[in-house]
Amino acid sequence: MKKIIIMSSLSLFLILIMVSAWSITIPAGKSAKKILGLEEAKAAAEKFINENLLPANIKATVKSAVLEGNVYSISLNVQGKDYTSYMTRDGNKFFQSGLDTATYAQQNAANQAAGNQAPAPAQQNQNTNVPKSDKPKVELFVMTYCPYGLQAEKGILPAFAALGNKIDASVKFVHYFLHGDKEEQETYTQDCLRDQQTAKYNNYLQCFIAEGDSAQCQTSAGINQAKLKSCVAAKAKDIYKADSALSQSYGVQGSPTLVINGAQSQAGRDSASYLAGICAAFNNAPAECAQQLSSASPTPGFGQ
Repeated sequence: MKKIIIMSSLSLFLILIMVSAWSITIPAGKSAKKILGLEEAKAAAEKFINENLLPANIKATVKSAVLEGNVYSISLNVQGKDYTSYMTRDGNKFFQSGLDTATYAQQNAANQAAGNQAPAPAQQNQNTNVPKSDKPKVELFVMTYCPYGLQAEKGILPAFAALGNKIDASVKFVHYFLHGDKEEQETYTQDCLRDQQTAKYNNYLQCFIAEGDSAQCQTSAGINQAKLKSCVAAKAKDIYKADSALSQSYGVQGSPTLVINGAQSQAGRDSASYLAGICAAFNNAPAECAQQLSSASPTPGFGQ
């Protein structure tokens, strides 16, 4: 998915493009069970995108559907931007984007010949213009149920721990929800824990990204339930609005997005790469930057 995946004035659809070749099963009743003709495919794709992938104030227009093998290549436009997605001939599977296997294989071979590992498609074109400071401000923007957001949290938390108070580090949340009510409620929970029970939040988050069980993790982290319930009821939405405003101001277009000193950084999602990316933003890197952290990329989703 780099649940892949709409932004403020651009579109949430950009997120879906960023997570590579991830597919969605169109819910029953959203598509015909027969083989669709070209016009039917265009109509089905446009209906699905507008009803499920975009906010009400943003509309996609499907310009064409062309049969390529066993799938339709769907050409669409969202707010003046052109995209290509794919849908199976029966309309039951929709793919936000695809990889050209021949091109990717050639690029991979060239990278290997140069002695480099091929980067993941979503990690190409890394931003190297991160400003330096004495105490870098490091903000990781995620969705609480996004598999790749969870992967990034697994990778970055050891880097946060290694650098401690040498950095101003935080996990924040993007300005949209793609995983239903459970994600919205979990976001409010984490916003409240991060802002009001800060000392316990890290233990809660470590548990949540491993287990995916909020209630269990609240218990194991010793969360003050009365304080949490009060915050969720009265303050959580305002706290989230602040995260949302920051997300939009930084031009965040996907979960995860790492922002260092106000600029987006594309550091790899393993702990060693995150540490290196953050340490590059110091005016004078501290001794903590010499620590050896794991260079293994964590698995997406919940789990160790």
